[in-house]
Amino acid sequence: MAKNKNNDDKNINPQPKQDKEENKKKVKSTGIIWIYIALAAIFVIAIFFLTKETKTNIPFSQLINMINNDEVESMLINQNGTIKVVAKDGSLYESFSPNMMSDKQYIDTIIQKGIKVDYKQSLSSKWWFTLLMSLIPTVVIVLFLFWMYKYALSGTKSSMTFSKSLSKKFEPSDKKITFKDVAGIDEVIEEVEDIVNFLKNPSEYQEIGARMPKGVLLVGPPGTGKTLTARAIAGEANVPFFYSSGSDFVELFVGVGAARVRDLFKTAKENAPSIIFIDELDAVGRQRGSGLGGGNDEREQTLNALLVELDGFDSSTGVIVMAATNRPDVLDKALLRPGRFDKKIFVGPPDANGRKEILKIHVRNKVISDDVNLDILAKRTPGFVGADLENLTNEAALIATRKRKPAIDMSDFEEALEKIISGPAKKHKIISDKERKILAYHEMGHSLIAHYLPNTDPIYKITIIPRGVGSLGSTLLLPEKDKFLIKKSEILDRITVMLGGRAAEKLVFGFATTGAKDDLQKSTDLAKTMVYRLGMSQKIGPVYWEGEEDEVFLGSELTKQRNYSEETKKELDLEVKKIINNMYDKAIDILNKNRKRLDLLSSYIFKEETIYGEEFKKMMEMDIEELETYVGNESELNEFLNMDVINNLQYQKA
Repeated sequence: MAKNKNNDDKNINPQPKQDKEENKKKVKSTGIIWIYIALAAIFVIAIFFLTKETKTNIPFSQLINMINNDEVESMLINQNGTIKVVAKDGSLYESFSPNMMSDKQYIDTIIQKGIKVDYKQSLSSKWWFTLLMSLIPTVVIVLFLFWMYKYALSGTKSSMTFSKSLSKKFEPSDKKITFKDVAGIDEVIEEVEDIVNFLKNPSEYQEIGARMPKGVLLVGPPGTGKTLTARAIAGEANVPFFYSSGSDFVELFVGVGAARVRDLFKTAKENAPSIIFIDELDAVGRQRGSGLGGGNDEREQTLNALLVELDGFDSSTGVIVMAATNRPDVLDKALLRPGRFDKKIFVGPPDANGRKEILKIHVRNKVISDDVNLDILAKRTPGFVGADLENLTNEAALIATRKRKPAIDMSDFEEALEKIISGPAKKHKIISDKERKILAYHEMGHSLIAHYLPNTDPIYKITIIPRGVGSLGSTLLLPEKDKFLIKKSEILDRITVMLGGRAAEKLVFGFATTGAKDDLQKSTDLAKTMVYRLGMSQKIGPVYWEGEEDEVFLGSELTKQRNYSEETKKELDLEVKKIINNMYDKAIDILNKNRKRLDLLSSYIFKEETIYGEEFKKMMEMDIEELETYVGNESELNEFLNMDVINNLQYQKA
């Protein structure tokens, strides 16, 4: 019975052979390290003995003068010629004379003067020190050669490790993500449900003769949830998920990237059913032969290996290859042909309902106040993707924590939204009243035109508080609903609103400032898009006048191939200029007809600094007499209107 118990104990606590070998390796490595430490300690000690007791060096002639003047207490003469001197005042000196020890007659003269003289054999002349200094280099060289020998023996193993894939493996039980954690992209979820069903029950598809795509390419702007979708597929199918970035395969050494591709696919097959996900596929899958030097570089070898693995991939193995990119236009055509990445799914920005569902997910674990309205937040965030909405909720939580609130309320979300769109408020930036007057007219120029034009979005907020980089004020317009098709009249009205600030400055002060730089840039880009790309010019006609072939490795602005002549370009530029000038004249006309209201509203925002959309709409519905009463007393208004900005500010006339 005792024997069986002992055997059971051995079975319960076995000592793996591999662990013993690893312990032996650790002991050997530790021993070598201690040998190096001991040698280093001996070397330091030897140097210490050689360099300690360093005294003030004096010439031998000065030492003779000190001896003749009876200033020396004692002397220690080394065999190597070094003389250590102790003066009668306690000072320590050191001199050098190679013949001092051999000059017995002079030493007797020194002794007769009452100076104590002693002799010391040099450390370097001792046999044990000489032996030690000669052995140290020998031992170091022997240990170095031994280490190189061990490294050479393990060279094969090391190279195998270097070529291993850098992908991260996520098991189904590790932070499992399912379709419940994905929102705003319902169409994408419907597209990938077949992949989940195939991973769960591949036999159903094989019986009917169906083949799942070998590769699924998720295309869309950054932050739309491409990687999250791939992980949700793995979570729903309850299979391992191998995540790798395209840059993980590109290395300096030739052949490493291709070896890592092969190792990744081999590992995925061993863990089938599974999912391989390659993020930022354009890093390794760019079109071949389009670089500056062309040729077969390391990146192209890696791409070739990826193409071979996709081509030889058997769909019955239960492994799905997925990839994500926001630059499908630069991918190699061989990568996108049927049989490789033959299923392409576009993951675009969510609509208002999608944004609301995404916000619900991101506020799950946050303390939210009852006044928070996710419907309003979804409408005020057009163009926001999942990553932007997550950042919005986190920024609101940070603001609430900073203000020591028990929960995140609607004001925190609104402040976070303004911070993301326009940048943080620069409350401590000092702006003179004369410049603030110009800012007030500038922002009111935008706002008035946006109100009077029919094809503009509602005004959310007007402020002359500086925000972000280079922004001294802002007029924020937020659409009530998402728009996917924009008419020519809407684009022209947007250009007119952008030019409203510049028009107000010109109308009121007679000059233009640098504050309209961003407005001019955006309005010119819109006008250029109308003429060059959208065919919205009657004179030019419905033609697309933009470069069609861009080199994928060079900046597009440097390599655009124009498909039009210089004469056509001149006509295109004249049409752009015509649109800008016409809309600018229209803005001047609108402001000139409403000059009194412009003055009153500018004086009000000069005093209040911020006006929200509801208040602005209310003020625009008032007649002039009611607005004068609402704005404030007459003396403040006159002071604002009579404030001279020309004599104190230097602006270029325009």
